[in-house]
Amino acid sequence: MLLSTPVQDETIWQLPPLILHPFTERASPETLLENSKAALMLSGFLPSEDEDREQLARKLLAGRYSEIRMLYYLGKDVFRWIGQCMEIVDRNQDLMEADMRRQSFAGLLGCPPPNVREKLLNWGVNDYPAVFARAVGINSVFAEPPSLVWLTEDFVRNYHRIADALYKGFMDSESHRVPRPGSFQFDLYASGEYAKLLETQWEAAAD
Repeated sequence: MLLSTPVQDETIWQLPPLILHPFTERASPETLLENSKAALMLSGFLPSEDEDREQLARKLLAGRYSEIRMLYYLGKDVFRWIGQCMEIVDRNQDLMEADMRRQSFAGLLGCPPPNVREKLLNWGVNDYPAVFARAVGINSVFAEPPSLVWLTEDFVRNYHRIADALYKGFMDSESHRVPRPGSFQFDLYASGEYAKLLETQWEAAAD
């Protein structure tokens, strides 16, 4: 296994903002709730409400597949951000010598700066380390959002575990340094929020 060494430098580096774009295939909250209920019914934690197991299984698979596609698009934004971070590394000798790699910045999302963590929690993303890790894992394999016909039922049912393993494989694929907590700062925006921020800044500059 490739080892990761923490960076001990006291320098604080400013990274580009991580911008998350909406995706048109987002499932409604009602649909996600129905899919979650189906999973609990199949596990015996809720009564089946007169639905047979085949109907429940279809709902479960539909919900899991929606989650896979949402994670794919999230991972696409994350890898775009990682690429921007690596552009900074390529222009800075200190960061290059510190052995900062793509995995360094992917791991940073599991322990982000306080401002990013607070925003994620305000958005209701409580288990953000797992969400980002699975998004990276899925995006490290698929170049395009996967069609359901390409995926086995076992993959769809158990994608959480598979995505976790894919993330671990990505992180172990290249030796890298683990950033010291607080050594990198960045902001998090939804794309619409960031566009409004830029518009406000342009208007202020024009006055």
